[in-house]
Amino acid sequence: MERIDELQRNGYRILQDPDKFCFGIDAVLLSGFAAVKKGENVLDLGTGTGIIPILLEAKTQGRQFTGLEIQPDMADMAARSVCLNRLEEKISIVNGDIKEASAIFGGASFDVVTCNPPYMSNNHGLKNPGLPKAIARHEVLCTFEDIAREASGVLKFGGRFYMVHRPHRLLELLETMRRWKLEAKRMKFVHPFAGREANMVLIEAFKGGRPEMRIEPPVIVYKEQGVYSDEIYDIYGY
Repeated sequence: MERIDELQRNGYRILQDPDKFCFGIDAVLLSGFAAVKKGENVLDLGTGTGIIPILLEAKTQGRQFTGLEIQPDMADMAARSVCLNRLEEKISIVNGDIKEASAIFGGASFDVVTCNPPYMSNNHGLKNPGLPKAIARHEVLCTFEDIAREASGVLKFGGRFYMVHRPHRLLELLETMRRWKLEAKRMKFVHPFAGREANMVLIEAFKGGRPEMRIEPPVIVYKEQGVYSDEIYDIYGY
């Protein structure tokens, strides 16, 4: 059943359905990591609830934000969230396949591409691969190769690609991005607690960039059990 959640930014709200998929802290972290400059056009691949375009519109001075989502019901819900916040002139939701993004939008048409992709590459054992939660978490409908290829295709030369993913796939991610002329330039690891292994990684890549990367100080999510760190509260806007 759908519900309306407050986003703590500009009074914005978002529609979500726990039976299908709800956004997590990874999407919020990505919205805080992505750098969108004044007047830039942004595409979010696999936008789901539309959370990333809505948060980026609230946090940046980008000109236009587009979310691409393959599941019609999710795309419809994201579009209704855009209307709920009266952002129709700034945010567009398109129902379509990531694998066809460059055909849908045309080459070199965006300054920035963001993506919170499915983390799991192995789909074996999935009982319901057509369900929204499975599609969001496993590479059922597209692979990271598809994402990197299409991100590169729609980005202008020098444009930027931002994503959040899992550290255990980092080498594969970097190799795949480089194959599609996306050079990683900035990276930040996310740790649930100080002293614990990273469980997420945020990456910024430039289309056609030169090989040189900066590792930024890590994000620590929790100060203690159930208490967010100051950085997380700042990203959420509390």
